[in-house]
Amino acid sequence: MPCIARTSRLALAASAASLALLVTACGGSGSDASGPGDGKPVTLTFWSATAGAKETADAFNKTHTDIKVKFSMVPAGPEGVTKLSNAVKGGNAPDVATMDYSALPEYASEGNLEDLTPSSGDLVKKEFPEAVQSLVNLGGSTWAVPFDVTPIQLFYRKDLFKKHGVDVPTTWAEYRTAAEKIHAGDPDVTITNFGGGDPALLSGLAWQAGARWYGTNGDAWKVNIDDPASRKVAAYWDDLLTEGLASKTPLWGEGENKERATGKVATIIGAAWSAGNFPVSYPDAKGKWGIAPLPTWDGKASTGMYGGTSYIVPKGSEHTEAAAEFIKWVTTDSAAMTARLSSLKAPSSALPANEGMRAAAAKEFDNSYLGDQDVYAVAGQAADTIVPGWTWGPVQQQVTSVQMAAGGDHTKMLSSGQAKGETAVTDRGLKLDK
Repeated sequence: MPCIARTSRLALAASAASLALLVTACGGSGSDASGPGDGKPVTLTFWSATAGAKETADAFNKTHTDIKVKFSMVPAGPEGVTKLSNAVKGGNAPDVATMDYSALPEYASEGNLEDLTPSSGDLVKKEFPEAVQSLVNLGGSTWAVPFDVTPIQLFYRKDLFKKHGVDVPTTWAEYRTAAEKIHAGDPDVTITNFGGGDPALLSGLAWQAGARWYGTNGDAWKVNIDDPASRKVAAYWDDLLTEGLASKTPLWGEGENKERATGKVATIIGAAWSAGNFPVSYPDAKGKWGIAPLPTWDGKASTGMYGGTSYIVPKGSEHTEAAAEFIKWVTTDSAAMTARLSSLKAPSSALPANEGMRAAAAKEFDNSYLGDQDVYAVAGQAADTIVPGWTWGPVQQQVTSVQMAAGGDHTKMLSSGQAKGETAVTDRGLKLDK
């Protein structure tokens, strides 16, 4: 029986436990047809949608003689994942690619990834935070190496808070009180934009509240999207929207940008990577924005993640050892971060998951816009409070699609996501734990 067929069949056993079976489904990972030291440099193909990826590959090529990287830009999001899936099926996948954390379990359980445990398992264990390890270690195996960590943070207008006599909130109850006071003082100002519905942000806030959207019980997947912790988060935001305390202007649109640039919202719920957007998107508000920890439900420091990227080796690569060497360099060597950031036309505040990379990243970032707050130090502190243990499930891309269609009703986003998650698991032939 062909190797890929065996992998696909084993994947249908589901659960984190079955992911471990993928290690042996094809007799282990691929091997380098030619490798470092035989006089012939290995050429790796590298696909990514991330800014600065080409320059990173170029920098690697200038400093390594045994391995050469050929880079190709691909679409971001679901379109990029589909392109990669088709390439794996067609036997022409790249040797290295980047992938969102939320897509990893689905991609791994379909047999589309090389198991990186032998080459990168120890690296992930030693060099990356625990909260990120659970996103790439599935079923006892390592399927990716983290690039960045994306703690959710609070960005707030210092001038508006001062004008309305509001302190920086440390709890979600205080945040609501701040919203009421600011809106009462100026009906044209709301606490933040939260319209349209953003599944990635909703999941991160549910993560902070203690939710666990996916889990396993033996060989069955548990889907728990519409759980009490998530419902608490959804009800909170739906209430703010209904009462006009939060703007219904859709996230990720021109209206959002205009409200933020003109002082119509007092805060932004963003991630570490958001800080780099401010000088470009709201240039006239220099010095007016500050960063603080995300408000919490119980007053104890905690946060979830909003997005994030990892490095993978798609199934079928014949150069897994060389790919692992490139991945190690690009995720842990400060020269890789310097190359990536120096090439960008706009500033980046992406927080490397590897702490050793952060000094190089911080060196390239101008803190003056945010009142000389140390953006990377603040983000690093937030990263230390990410609630550990979150994992994504094997059908999250489908769940995201139905949640985006819920029209910004966050309670409906949970119920529709739950229903879709359950049917999608069973439709894939996976066991569902009720």
